[in-house]
Amino acid sequence: MNLDNRIKAFANLGTLLKEFLKRKDQTSIEADNTGSTFQVLNDSFRRTHQKNAWFTESNIKYSFSQWSQLLTVNNLIEWTNNYNFESQTPKKVAIIMAGNIPLVGFHDFLSVLICGHHVIVKQSSNDDVLLNTLCQLLFEIEPRFSERIEFTDGQLTNFEAVIATGSNNTARYFEYYFKDVPSIIRKNRTSVVVLSGNESAETLEALSEDIFRYYGLGCRNVSKLYVPQDYNFDAFFNAIYKWHPIIHEHKYANNYDYNKAVYLMSEFDMLDNGFLVLKQDEQLTSPIATLNYEFYNDRASLNSHLDSISEDIQCIVSSGFRDDEVSFGTTQQPGLMSYADGVDTVEFLLTI
Repeated sequence: MNLDNRIKAFANLGTLLKEFLKRKDQTSIEADNTGSTFQVLNDSFRRTHQKNAWFTESNIKYSFSQWSQLLTVNNLIEWTNNYNFESQTPKKVAIIMAGNIPLVGFHDFLSVLICGHHVIVKQSSNDDVLLNTLCQLLFEIEPRFSERIEFTDGQLTNFEAVIATGSNNTARYFEYYFKDVPSIIRKNRTSVVVLSGNESAETLEALSEDIFRYYGLGCRNVSKLYVPQDYNFDAFFNAIYKWHPIIHEHKYANNYDYNKAVYLMSEFDMLDNGFLVLKQDEQLTSPIATLNYEFYNDRASLNSHLDSISEDIQCIVSSGFRDDEVSFGTTQQPGLMSYADGVDTVEFLLTI
């Protein structure tokens, strides 16, 4: 398979996902014959949610929608035109995937295959249905991919490079275990927002997508607010209110109740709107249904502070604050050139 073949195959997969989502919104796929392509995809939604209640149909659809928009011929050509694929020798690349949000490891999977390598996938038990299903469809689109994709539940063997995503603790294990092969090791990261106090209601409503999508479980989800001194949170709470039905989802509600109870018993000062707790805290990460916030005095000092902790931050959401900022409402809409931790995965794969 050459690069054009690989691009065409993934673009066809994107078209298939787009048609599936369109049909899912318009008709009952349950009426399809068992075993049809759309029925297989629909069944993967059901089985995924049964295994992991955090992966709701809404969030899986969102993930599929994002990939259906990215996997087009034009997007894939624009992405791959940034690199030279001509002298690439196929290698076996292992991917250890996280399982915090649906298809979180798909970009690594796509990158390995688009570079012409063979991939060995070790999935998280929290997300081990969707990618398998997409691979079934990919094999139908381009059968030659079946010789380049392997899944394993056991110990990884016979690989020449690795991309591993985990916690800060598992990263130390990864760094030791994979010290003799080229690797990308990813650790814990989270995302923050810098507010000026002059944001419109529409901007703050867009921010709510960055906070609540996937229940805040992704590294691209905002878990910390930086706000100016004497910031009035009323506009913020009003703008995010459209997400209030989230409190009726029991796993989220259990976390909200538990964390709120802990803060009350500990006599922490907090702000609460009935489905989200705001706590003044210097920590970047916050529990589910909670956001930390911190006041800042001047932009220059805050910029320096963010630079000093850049290895812990995936996205900085702001408007006119930094060159590397991410627009409000777009943290969970990364493009093909938006590499996790700022490490160019394709460049790595082309030099192993």
